[in-house]
Amino acid sequence: MELFIGLLIPFLGTTLGAGMVFLMKDKINPKVEKLLLGFASGVMVAASVWSLMIPSINMAEEQGKIAWMPAAIGFLLGVVFLLILDSVIPHLHLKSEKPEGMKTKWKKTTMMVFAVTLHNIPEGMAVGVTFAGALLGNTGITMLGAITLAVGIAIQNFPEGAIISMPLKGEGISKLRAFAYGALSGIVEPLAAILTILLTSTVVPILPYLLSFAAGAMIYVVVEELIPEAQEGEHSNIGTIGVAIGFVIMMILDVALG
Repeated sequence: MELFIGLLIPFLGTTLGAGMVFLMKDKINPKVEKLLLGFASGVMVAASVWSLMIPSINMAEEQGKIAWMPAAIGFLLGVVFLLILDSVIPHLHLKSEKPEGMKTKWKKTTMMVFAVTLHNIPEGMAVGVTFAGALLGNTGITMLGAITLAVGIAIQNFPEGAIISMPLKGEGISKLRAFAYGALSGIVEPLAAILTILLTSTVVPILPYLLSFAAGAMIYVVVEELIPEAQEGEHSNIGTIGVAIGFVIMMILDVALG
């Protein structure tokens, strides 16, 4: 039951955020959007360090491996994996008119949803691999620690859900459809988590690599998309403040509860 709830927590965060489309009349204030994007970035960076990279290093050391090697290799592979997906999957980022990935005739709204869905894949992997570590035992990862990561991801998913559903409404889509698109963009997280758990349970020795792989994929999203979007337009320090707040909150959650 804990596993089932834990896997759904991040999806719930996205769904609640997408539900803001029913409560907000106009588009999100640009300053608030920058703060939320920065906040999501801070949460993901802290989660990558405390929930993924540090456990990867500790686990490799316990397995008699060179402590830093799985973390370094897995991290770089995670970055390359997201780089490939980013180059192949057709998607359109918010405030952009030029699609990325392979050329397609998909609608603009479809590609906007795919952009957020692409971001959610590494988050689902991160949750899945930590729960797998907790289920296996003797990995240094506790079930409470895995749930803490899921809660942290859900917190940063809330603004992401709002940031995707509100612009979709601005494109002329009904509130209900905008909510559905925003919520469905998060369904990939529990699916990616389940797939990761199924794979991890059979390959314990590579768990340190999978942890750092998820960290690399998440950092790619932060550096490639979230932080640049938080700094777009008129210069302000709001996005940076959001990063600091998100980082500290996730760090406290992980250290205090993990």
